[in-house]
Amino acid sequence: MSYRVFKKLLGETNLERKCRFLFGGGLMVLITASFSLNTWMNNQVLDEQNVTSARLLVAPIILEKHWKWSENNKEYRELIEKIAQSVKSKDLGNYSWSVFKANPSNADSKERPIDSAGYEALERIKQGENEIFYADVSEGKFQYYSAIHATESCVSCHRLHDDPDLELGGLIGIVNIRFPSQKVEQAQNWNRAINVASALITAVLAMLAAYAIVRYVIVKPVLHLKDVSDEIAHGNLDLRADIRTGDEFEELSYAFNRMLRHLVTVQEELRTVNTDLDTKVDELAQVNLRLYEMNKLKDEFLATMSHELRTPLNSILGFSDLLANTKDLGEKQKRYVANIQMSGKNLLAQINDVLDLAKIESGKMELQLSELSIADLIERRAGTMLPLADKKNIELTSEIDPRIPILFQDSVKIQQILNNLLSNAIKFTPEGGRVHVSATLCDEDPELFDLLVRDNGIGIPLDEQEFIFEKFRQGKSNSETRDTMSRSYEGTGLGLSIIRELSKLLDGEVFLESEFGRGSQFTVRLPVRMQVDADNLLSDINDTSVGMNRLKSSDLAKYAEKLAENKHSESRTP
Repeated sequence: MSYRVFKKLLGETNLERKCRFLFGGGLMVLITASFSLNTWMNNQVLDEQNVTSARLLVAPIILEKHWKWSENNKEYRELIEKIAQSVKSKDLGNYSWSVFKANPSNADSKERPIDSAGYEALERIKQGENEIFYADVSEGKFQYYSAIHATESCVSCHRLHDDPDLELGGLIGIVNIRFPSQKVEQAQNWNRAINVASALITAVLAMLAAYAIVRYVIVKPVLHLKDVSDEIAHGNLDLRADIRTGDEFEELSYAFNRMLRHLVTVQEELRTVNTDLDTKVDELAQVNLRLYEMNKLKDEFLATMSHELRTPLNSILGFSDLLANTKDLGEKQKRYVANIQMSGKNLLAQINDVLDLAKIESGKMELQLSELSIADLIERRAGTMLPLADKKNIELTSEIDPRIPILFQDSVKIQQILNNLLSNAIKFTPEGGRVHVSATLCDEDPELFDLLVRDNGIGIPLDEQEFIFEKFRQGKSNSETRDTMSRSYEGTGLGLSIIRELSKLLDGEVFLESEFGRGSQFTVRLPVRMQVDADNLLSDINDTSVGMNRLKSSDLAKYAEKLAENKHSESRTP
């Protein structure tokens, strides 16, 4: 039997067949081994009995041989033979014997070995063996050869008659006794047949007992548990296992029932939790709808308010410009007009920040891609910010990597990012500080470039760096102040938030490296040539939105209509 067949027989059959096979196979091995051993031992006992019987016959045969040899009367000799035949044991059966001398060359034919087996036995005995016994299957008899050694009486007798040189212990001759083997073989065959029959009967009874034990003691409880589990799987949760065997299977049924009760309890708890969760989901959807409406109202309010504020603010700035060009103003009046212009421009910038963030969150910010030179853009922005830096005696420097090619990007968005970074750097750098702006080609990927703004200003504490890009957040002038919504500097706190959202819009990202009290470095990494898919542009812009609600207006409108219908139906129900 191959390994694959054996594995399939044991591994892919049911438990009952597997137990019967293993138990029956082991039982057959044990029965075969035990009965084979019993047969071998019986044969050994029979052989030992034959040897013992032959040993017992040696002395009478020698006595009979001497008696005949010493008696010269022929009639008396015949009488001796008759007496010897009459006293022969009937249990030994018909046996024959012969005695031949140790030196057959000086003996007559009657005292020589009768066949080659006799000569072979003579040589073996001369070499030291005392007796030889073997079964001659071809002739159907047992052969026994025994050496005759001289005793004191033998020496004294033989020295007087035929062998004066015989010594004590010397080899005189050999006795050959022959037993017929038919009777013994019949007994062995009968014994062997009884053993085989007993083995077969024992094996059959053992297999029947094993079948009953496996079927009713082992497999039946297992099948009961399987049937119960199948019923439970089909939804019958009231069914329980009922095994009353008083052993481990009964304990297993108790454990199975405990597990089932626990599962039913957990299922009920889960059903209750799911019901509560559905309620919470409905409540969350309603809150989300209200939040969407409020967010939409906020956007409309910001757009309207910004528009309404920008109109009079532009008028104020226009009239302030006219006043600034009037020649009749005194120094104090010119200072007042300059304050009006500066405050108006700051307010206009803050309004523009709010509008830009609202556009980004609503997904209405559009890209205007064109080819541009980053060196020219940085030079113009640095020149624009130079007066502001000179007021605080800040050194503003720039550096451009000559490897950067012509960009295909949105120049307005990059300019706005650069404006916010430079204004923040100048704002949070004390007088006499340094601000450095640079653009380098990314070493890891030549398709990207880095826009860096570094200063030696107040820096950003480590615990605030995680939140610095949130809306309405500002850095602190000292580490003791931790109110992130307080205003130590002018501005809306939207600059870094706009930078992050614009970077995402341009398929880029922004990084911050800062140490409190030693300055900061902002790095904006953007693609050299931006790839735009016209079909997916709107979805890509929507992915950059950081608003709290990201549901589509059409989906929310449908959900609002559904809620309204439910409320209307509930109000009509008596």
